[in-house]
Amino acid sequence: MAENKTKKIKVSVASFLNAVEDPRKRSDAKKIAAMMRRATGKRARMWGSSIVGYGEYHYKYGSGREGNWALVGFSPRKQNLVVYIMPGFAAFPALMKKLGKYKTGKSCLYLNKLDDVDHDVLEKLIGDSVKVMRKRYKVK
Repeated sequence: MAENKTKKIKVSVASFLNAVEDPRKRSDAKKIAAMMRRATGKRARMWGSSIVGYGEYHYKYGSGREGNWALVGFSPRKQNLVVYIMPGFAAFPALMKKLGKYKTGKSCLYLNKLDDVDHDVLEKLIGDSVKVMRKRYKVK
């Protein structure tokens, strides 16, 4: 079985965030970081070269593939901010309706900018997703 490519690395999260070129995206990333810190009570860690994650859980799929991943995280990419909501979005229809302008993938919330969404709703979504993950998995 192939090993996961994205793992925790020992790189400064603050240095990574301070190196985000676009000033608005850098500011947005720091605001999301604060939301995730409040939701998890955990310090940020880098997962690979571009994902900021909080907490950790161990997963195992029916296929036998298993590994560790961040409880919640984000990546300030050039095109958009990607927020990783690990349980997905099906459990949060009311919040998604009130959130604002976004796109989703399976567990990815794509935001052009933080001002496109209601900050309080986003913080609640992050917090509620963390609660779901803590019920499903033993988390670090």
